[in-house]
Amino acid sequence: MPSDDWERFDSWRAAGLGGEMNYLTDRRGDLRSDPRHLLPSARSILCVGKLYNTPHPRTAELDSTELDADRRGWISRYAWGEDYHDVLRRDLARLVGRIAEAHGEPFEWKVCVDTAPLLERSYARAAGLGWIGKNTCLINQGQGSWFFLGEVLLSIPLAPDAPPPDRCGACARCIDACPTQAIVPNGNGWKLDARRCISYLTIEKRGDIPDDLAHRFGNLIFGCDICQDVCPWNSRAPFSADPAFDAKEFAPALADLAALSEEEFRDRFRGSPVKRAKHAGLSRNVNIAIANAREN
Repeated sequence: MPSDDWERFDSWRAAGLGGEMNYLTDRRGDLRSDPRHLLPSARSILCVGKLYNTPHPRTAELDSTELDADRRGWISRYAWGEDYHDVLRRDLARLVGRIAEAHGEPFEWKVCVDTAPLLERSYARAAGLGWIGKNTCLINQGQGSWFFLGEVLLSIPLAPDAPPPDRCGACARCIDACPTQAIVPNGNGWKLDARRCISYLTIEKRGDIPDDLAHRFGNLIFGCDICQDVCPWNSRAPFSADPAFDAKEFAPALADLAALSEEEFRDRFRGSPVKRAKHAGLSRNVNIAIANAREN
């Protein structure tokens, strides 16, 4: 049941590459060593992926749209619609209901979505959902990487699947495209230095951002999709049919965001992943984007 990737994760966090994400380094991080810390009776992990890709511009295409890139901020694709935590929990709860109907006997279970201390990409790979790319995203050959992961820990024994082969090959587009060079060498492979990752810096990090990194953000104000935008496996990625992920916010006017009070921020982004950055964090990011636009 414990993943072979535990030692890799443990050495990554010990090297400080997780930045200020203390939930990865304290006891909550330690729980990731074994899923049975979450459900002692667990015998299987059912892993699912839910598409969130939508037919709207990618980061690299923003300049070619009718949007004025210098006056608008860019929000990561995963946060354009409803909070995926809520969407996946609802879906997984329904899945548990179907399992109960089919199994016909009592069993224990636990739904996990992102925030649970679980090495979910590692288990998703073991379940055959994809391989972990050089950008550390899980990539599915037919679906790309635009999908959320969710898991159900079950006390029911299930036949295991097998991981697919790594199909990144010699491609280095994600490494070359990263504005802050956050994908760094790791022996014969690659790893993510979160301290340089725009997604980490605009969402998780509190306080000031070093100038040498901030000026590379361009107009990115919440997360970053660049390493996924350039991935060849995403060039034909299908679109989600779930209306929960229809775009509500993806390139808001910077001036409007700069004028938001804390209460207005809460109202505007209620039910959205953007609330994770908090008012102070988003305001900081917006100010950086405005300054970057002035430099262009």
